[in-house]
Amino acid sequence: MMHINLVAVSVAALVAFILGFLFHGPVSGKLWMKLANIHPTGNEKFKDMIPQMLWNLLAQWVTAFVLAVIYLFASSSPYLYGSGILSGVVLSIWLWLGFLVTSSSIEVIWMGRNYKLWLFEAVCSLIVMITMGAIIACL
Repeated sequence: MMHINLVAVSVAALVAFILGFLFHGPVSGKLWMKLANIHPTGNEKFKDMIPQMLWNLLAQWVTAFVLAVIYLFASSSPYLYGSGILSGVVLSIWLWLGFLVTSSSIEVIWMGRNYKLWLFEAVCSLIVMITMGAIIACL
């Protein structure tokens, strides 16, 4: 019987959390704030963001765990080209396309969300999902 590698899940979640911080902070935070129409006041404090950061880390861990469970089931499928990093990446792309892109597109289609912000978030989530899938598949 195969088991979920909780170390791989935890590493994948932590890397996803760090990538999210980088995309929404030092790497492209100014672009994200412009697209999201966020105007910092200068009074923001790190300690005030800790609860949201912990919830975000938990959400990343749950995503990584579910990805690991699906990987266990799907790794025997011929659609994933065997096991290993490539199969983790392929699975992540399928899940991203089939669930993240489609469900978040509803916000653009029906709720008038800025499509550029949606596209930014979609690209970020693609990179995060691919990274998580690769980590889960190789550890």
